[in-house]
Amino acid sequence: MTSFKEGAPETAKQAATAAAPVATAAVPDATARANAAGRLNLAEILEIFAGGRLPLRFTAYDGSSAGPPDAPLGLELKSPRGTTYLATGRGDLGLGRAYIAGDLEVHGVHPGDPYELLKALTESLEFKLPSPKVMVEVLRSIGLEHLRPIAPPPEEAPPRWRRVAAGLRHSKSRDAEAIHHHYDVSNTFYEWVLGPSMTYTCACYPRPDASLDEAQENKYRLVFEKLRLKRGDQLLDVGCGWGGMVRYAARHGVRAIGVTLSREQSTWAQQAIVDEGLADLAEVRYGDYRDITESGFDAVSSIGLLEHIGVRNYASYFTFLQSRLRPGGLLLNHCITRPDNKHEASTRGFIDRYVFPDGEITGSGRIITEAQDVGLEVLHEENLRLHYAMTLRDWCANLVAHWDEAVAEVGLPTAKIWGLYMAGSRLAFETNGIQLHQVLAVRPDDRGGNGDLPLRPWWTP
Repeated sequence: MTSFKEGAPETAKQAATAAAPVATAAVPDATARANAAGRLNLAEILEIFAGGRLPLRFTAYDGSSAGPPDAPLGLELKSPRGTTYLATGRGDLGLGRAYIAGDLEVHGVHPGDPYELLKALTESLEFKLPSPKVMVEVLRSIGLEHLRPIAPPPEEAPPRWRRVAAGLRHSKSRDAEAIHHHYDVSNTFYEWVLGPSMTYTCACYPRPDASLDEAQENKYRLVFEKLRLKRGDQLLDVGCGWGGMVRYAARHGVRAIGVTLSREQSTWAQQAIVDEGLADLAEVRYGDYRDITESGFDAVSSIGLLEHIGVRNYASYFTFLQSRLRPGGLLLNHCITRPDNKHEASTRGFIDRYVFPDGEITGSGRIITEAQDVGLEVLHEENLRLHYAMTLRDWCANLVAHWDEAVAEVGLPTAKIWGLYMAGSRLAFETNGIQLHQVLAVRPDDRGGNGDLPLRPWWTP
């Protein structure tokens, strides 16, 4: 799972302190007009909130414009409905709604990879609340008709309070619905975006110029070596996606069981297992990881599942995985994290409604604490943050290369969601808004021993 950093206005504000102002001259004029009770156009309203620091060209359906006329990047507000979305959507949700619905158009970037536009906004834009008097004039200029919420694009998931119909958060039924929303888009679409590896998790690049497929193979190699797997061992891979880790292990003589809540993934993975002649060693099941009854595994891998578990369920999650391991067995947890352990874990805004409903991410310190508190011994952890930025870069390139096919397969709104989400997530990883940590732990035996593990790391970085 990937998730671009929430609170984009704060991010932009921090970055903007070192940025040179752009097109500031119009801001005093707009404020003066508001103070004089003049009706503001849409460009003037934007300039008031942006403090004049527009790094791109903005044009609107009312004929107004702002920002450098020769800017290579631009935003075009095309309809009154877009104004309503922007005025009523909290944080990045309004912008996302307007963009997905086609009411806000980007210029100078491909919709499959709007990274450069998002980067420009993050580096230069500083949102500011105007004075109460100016705010009254802004609201009057926008008009009451644009301050009443309207139905969002159909691709949007319901707000959290309405999802209770599918069960309590992180119950089996609601988790299944959340996974279905994101992963059961189209296997064909995922093949175009992810490439031949069909791996929807952070790759590990052995060199800066390595290909995506080489980096994904290297990631599986790294996990395999960290888990000290060898021919004849047994591996459980929870949240296995399209079975990449399962098939990698089976190709090396390991008996591997994977489990996923996505029916599309399990169908694709089982066919891939048959096609590769691995059916005697590998299996991918459709179901909840909590329904796995086998135990005594030599290793358990969890690659991109913890983001869906919910922080309050970490203790039961690690307890369950530990119970599947033999004494001395190893667990590797690979997941997106926050750069600290203080912020709320729940995702909000665009990510929660369009990408990962009910997703939760926290700091690596919280994850290690929870693993230790159930009795696991943490042996090693590392941060692959910049590797995920590179992975997302390559996924966006794949989407751009297959844009027409992707739009034909899943529709323009869904394709735009993916381009925006992946480009935004890339930026968040690059700027340390989010991270990716691998945590390696062992289940000690009754006397606290960890088997015959070497004194120092035994894998090749």
